[in-house]
Amino acid sequence: MSGHRLAQINVARLLAPLDAPETADFVAALGPVNARADMAPGFVWRLQTEAGDATAVKATDDPLVIVNLTVWESIDALEAFAYREAAHLSVLRRRREWFERNSEAATALWWVPAGELPTLADALHRLSVLRELGPSPWAFTFGERFAAP
Repeated sequence: MSGHRLAQINVARLLAPLDAPETADFVAALGPVNARADMAPGFVWRLQTEAGDATAVKATDDPLVIVNLTVWESIDALEAFAYREAAHLSVLRRRREWFERNSEAATALWWVPAGELPTLADALHRLSVLRELGPSPWAFTFGERFAAP
């Protein structure tokens, strides 16, 4: 196994506040989906408050922007959860009901040394570099991957 783990950030802007009726199904799915992620093979860590609330972590001043920052043992482990785990897939398929369409990259992937956790500031910086310069070993996508160092 590599001495590195895969970090990922996903930033999205809601169409309505988390306490609005329009987002009720999304909010109801968060707990179960996060519990499934926490138990998924290859899952290492996710950014959340001490109370276990990832949506309370603010990436910007915009209250409709939410962030998901996680670490996985491998890109295959993250991909299996993101695209093959039923609970997550059901939320993913409905994302247009709850989130604005992105005009730029919303997700960035990168490698971190095993045992280290990314900061939100570093993750946001990597996403901005990906948006500006495209995929590289610094920040990449599922579509254009780079191997662990």
